[in-house]
Parts: sequence; C-alpha cells; structure tokens
Amino acid sequence: MTEVHWLSIGDVGARLRRGDLGIVELTRMMLDRIADLDGKLNSLITVTAELALAQAEEAERELRAGRDRGPLHGVPVAVKDLLATKGIRTTFASRAYADDIPNFDATVVRRLAESGAVLVGKTNLSEGAADSSSQSSAFGGPANPWNTDYITGGSSGGSAAAVAAGLAFAAIGSDTAMSIRQPAALCGIVGLKPTFGRVSKQGAMVLSNSLDHLGPMTRCVDDAALVLQALAGHDPGDPDSADVPVSGYVAGQAAAQGARLAVPRNDFFTGTDPEWVAATERAIKLFQDQGAVVEEITLPGLEELSYAANLIIGVEAAAFHAQRFQDRPDDFGPTLTRVIEAGQSHGAVAYVQAQLIRAQVKAAIMGVFHGFDAMVLPTTALAACPISDDDPGLVRARARNTLPFNALGLPAISLPCGFGENGLPLGLQIVGQAFDEERVLALAKAHEQATAWHRKHPEI
Repeated sequence: MTEVHWLSIGDVGARLRRGDLGIVELTRMMLDRIADLDGKLNSLITVTAELALAQAEEAERELRAGRDRGPLHGVPVAVKDLLATKGIRTTFASRAYADDIPNFDATVVRRLAESGAVLVGKTNLSEGAADSSSQSSAFGGPANPWNTDYITGGSSGGSAAAVAAGLAFAAIGSDTAMSIRQPAALCGIVGLKPTFGRVSKQGAMVLSNSLDHLGPMTRCVDDAALVLQALAGHDPGDPDSADVPVSGYVAGQAAAQGARLAVPRNDFFTGTDPEWVAATERAIKLFQDQGAVVEEITLPGLEELSYAANLIIGVEAAAFHAQRFQDRPDDFGPTLTRVIEAGQSHGAVAYVQAQLIRAQVKAAIMGVFHGFDAMVLPTTALAACPISDDDPGLVRARARNTLPFNALGLPAISLPCGFGENGLPLGLQIVGQAFDEERVLALAKAHEQATAWHRKHPEI
C-alpha cells in the first residue's frame, strides 16, 4: 500500500472525503515528516506549523459540515519564500530581507487558502531567485533527495526537494529563466511554468518583472493541473495579469494522437548531456507511436534573445533591489550582488533596445512555431552536479533550454522521463502555444500514462 505522503492530490483527497484520514491527522503527519527529514534536505526556510494546524482544523470542520472547497481542500502544500505571507517572514533567502514580515498575502497564497489548502512552510531558494542551484541561499542550500550530495537546481530548489521528498503534496515555484522546470527535472517531479500573465505575480518578489512566472510543482501531471486550476485567473492587482478565460485543466485528457510536435534539435539538443538527449529521443518516439506528427524546426535569433533576456533580468533586478541594496549592500550575497551590479551597469537605452530585440525575435520565432501544438526538448542542457562542484558561472548553460520560453512567455512543463547512470532523474520539456496549458498538460499526461517514472520516489 502506498504511503500517504506519496499519494497524489486526488488520492489523498479521496481518503479525506471518505473519512479514512483526518485533515488534522494528515497535517501532523506531514509536519512530523518535515521534522524528521528536512535536517538533511534544508528544503524549507520557515515551517508554518501553527498556521498549518489552524487551517487544517478549519478545513476539517468545513468538510464535516458538508462544505468542500475543491480538490485542494485539506491538502498540505508549501510556497517559495519569495511569496508574501501575512504575519510570516518572507526572506527571499537573503540576509537583506530576513526579518521582513508582510501584512498581506500574495494572490497565489490567498487563492491556495481559498481552495482549502494547508500551508506547511516556506521553501528555500537561491538568494533573490538569482542562481541556478539554490546554493546561494543565506540559509544554506537545499540538497537533492535522490542524492543529498547533489544540487536540487534553482532557483526553486527547496520547492522541488520538498515535493520530491514527500514533505508537501505540491509547492509553488517561480521561474524567470529556468527556476520551476530545471529543479523539477533534477529532482524528478513535474514543474509547470504557465503562460506569462496566466497566474498573478502580485505579492511575489521580483527578479525580473517582465520575465517572472509563478506555477505549480507536483509529483504528477494531474496534480499540476489541479493546482493550476486554483491559481489561474485574472487579478486586477497584477498589471501583467491576463484577462483570458481559464480552461478546465482538471478535465484534460491524455492526447497525442494527431498532435503536431516541433523538435528543435539544432537549437537545444547539441551540447546537451547525452543521457538527457537519449531520454528525450525516447519520448519523441513514444509520441510518434501514439500518433503524433513530428517535424524538426530551427528557431531564429536564440543567441540575440538570450543576450536581451539576461540584460533585462539584470536591469529589472537592480531596479527592484535598488533602495535595499543602497542601504544594506553588505547583507547581499555575492551571486545576487553580481546580478544587481550587472543590471546597474546598463543604461535606459540598452534596456529599451533589449526589449525591442526580444519583441523582434519573438515575432520571428512565433512565425516558425505557428501551426504546431507544442515543442519537445530536454529540460536542461546540464545534468545535476555535486554541490561541491557547483559554480555560479554555469547559470547560462543551465538556462539555455528554458530561458527562451520565459522571454517568449509561452507555457512549458518539465516532467520525469528517466534516470541517469548516477541514479539521478532526467526531465523532458514540452512547450505550448500561449494560453494553451490544456494541450501542454494533455501531452504531458500522455507521456506519463505510458511510462512509470513519476511513480519512483527517492529512498530518503
């Protein structure tokens, strides 16, 4: 029988509704698991035990009274510690913000609460979400549950580790260049970066306002759909929030038959770790066997897009942190400091030109991508390395396969597609057309149903 902490959201929800398991009982179990294991993983900066138990008691009363808030009702979750939580510190994994206590909840935190979810903690991350391994955290970096000598990826490394280790049924991550998908891939879980504007960023710390996305990190595709359903929708509090109808993601069915899939081999397979390429090619063959039509494409202007996006990230990060960096420069770690100082070195003309380049390349790429349902490629070019071998200089190589889709604002998911010889997970990335998360999830579900990678868990 599957241990409770490895259940899907749907399965644990069914137990709660049948009365086989109480919400308070479940919450205590998860808090105990965090207490037992997180000393090894360091996936959480703040454990919100008091809030979690209060939310669990309320959720249990409601369920017993016949009020069911939906699939997340009573389900323990975590959020990245760059999302504002009322009365609970929000640190950005930085000494410069370590004592900040917001007086409001970020929109996604509020929507999770409204869905009946139980918040068990705030997850670890790269300081200011500004590195690719999460090792720059002022609270110490998180460790990969599959092998604690290895990195989790970044910047949502704590979220990935917590979900992979069964400390939460889902977590919220943010993604500016790779930060949901790459750690999800390295930790063997599902990570969904929705279309830019699909999920509100109100109340989230900024790394790069025009490239930041928020999204779910879960252990299976169905769970990602359930969490997205709770998060998605227009928010007047976020100027970038899109007023676009929200589909019924939870009703999406696996579907590869007749899908037209683009494979950008020249752009993203060359220079990628061979095990990741081989796993992706197996996935492509699987889609073909299921009736998908596959065509190779080449995307124009990727080098220019990467240059522009990295400049934009630096400038927008420098703008967000300007006052705090001026007042408390010594409280910023070296990695985030480099990002801010790089942003400060660029003037307004360079920033505007970068946004123009981004727009021009986007138009060219969307022309090539037109008519396809999705792209399929390896999530990242570089496999997880030992923590002792981590180097901040690897950030651009690690982001090569993911950053373009932040700059383009397209929805993209990473899901498990195998394991390397070292026993660490491999990830497949599926990129869809704008606001077509339903198709992205359906294709991911088709792969998941035909494989068993998502059913494997670390022995921790």
